[in-house]
Amino acid sequence: MKNLTLLGSTGSIGVSTLDVVRRHRESYRVHALVAGANTELLATQIGEFRPDIAVVAAEEGRDELLRRLEAAGIARSEWPELLWGPEARVRAATDGETDFVLSAIVGVAGLEATYEAVRRGKRVGLANKEVMVASGKLVTEAAKESGTEIIPVDSEHNGAHQCLRAGSRGEVVRLILTASGGPFRETPREALSNVTPEQALQHPTWKMGRRITIDSATLMNKGFEVIEACWLFGLSGSEVDVVIHPQSSVHAMVEYVDGSVIAQISATDMRMPIQYALTYPERDAAPVPRLDWDQARSWTFFPPDFEKFPLLRLAYQAHEAGGSATCTLNAADEVAVEAFLNGEISFPAIAAVVGETLQKVPVRQPGTVGDVMEIDGESRRVARGLARKLTGSPRADVPLAKA
Repeated sequence: MKNLTLLGSTGSIGVSTLDVVRRHRESYRVHALVAGANTELLATQIGEFRPDIAVVAAEEGRDELLRRLEAAGIARSEWPELLWGPEARVRAATDGETDFVLSAIVGVAGLEATYEAVRRGKRVGLANKEVMVASGKLVTEAAKESGTEIIPVDSEHNGAHQCLRAGSRGEVVRLILTASGGPFRETPREALSNVTPEQALQHPTWKMGRRITIDSATLMNKGFEVIEACWLFGLSGSEVDVVIHPQSSVHAMVEYVDGSVIAQISATDMRMPIQYALTYPERDAAPVPRLDWDQARSWTFFPPDFEKFPLLRLAYQAHEAGGSATCTLNAADEVAVEAFLNGEISFPAIAAVVGETLQKVPVRQPGTVGDVMEIDGESRRVARGLARKLTGSPRADVPLAKA
């Protein structure tokens, strides 16, 4: 029986993970649930899964959770230990009872807890790409030192992980990540200045949080995935390609030295990669739709337009620059996306803010998570100033909303 800690239990990945647990209660037990501010859903999860620890982001959230548990009629003797804040997240992720940590907190908020879990030798299912984008060197070095494994949960990286089992690292020529192309893959470049946040949030394939949906529209999300793949699989940027695949059935491909290309294909259901991460190296039946090969189908692939979507090129360049550049890339993008969602800057201005922030924030070599967080904060301040300069709006200073 594996004891699980879920970092981000009330998000879409967390909810899907709990559905997998619900179907395999003989194999998994929820030890800790870590959430943000959604105390209503967290209270429901506590009532069903009865964890030992529950964590929320802030003290007022803990007080609200107390009231919800009382209202639900759950006896106090059956309540988990109720904690809040960053230190509590770390404790839940590193607790001696925890066997597996699912890292799915959006943004860098889950970085420290994930890093400490890796450092303590916990197996981690990684669904938070910002961990690798902001601090890939630190996390991968910690994994090597502790001897643990990081199993990717994002569909593309999970697919790559499966494809790479077909051969040795020395036989790999390149990894190919697929992208749906987002809502604007057929929109003329000159029309992008007029697109609205509402249009950008209409992703053609996936239902996701606000920030990641905008990142998919700009192809920045695919740029983050390139960076994450380099760290996860020990690849250089030149060994990772991106292709547009609107049908989103092929998630990743690996080309080997003999010219063979191994592809991972499955329905667009996150429960499959989540379960793969939980059961690896074994496989188990997953509650996901099967592809119907009796139905005619066609799949298309074409290269991305780097001129139309410059953030993808910036991601490659930031990874090549090394050091803290990718941390700055992530922080500036989060600020710029929020400014766009608030109606303060145009869609193309997201790339302008990110590009200029990368020029203004010097590249350093962070040695600790604290260093990463300091660079993250500095990069956000610079990006906010640039967004304000573009719009003249004081709203660029408002706190960033979570995606």
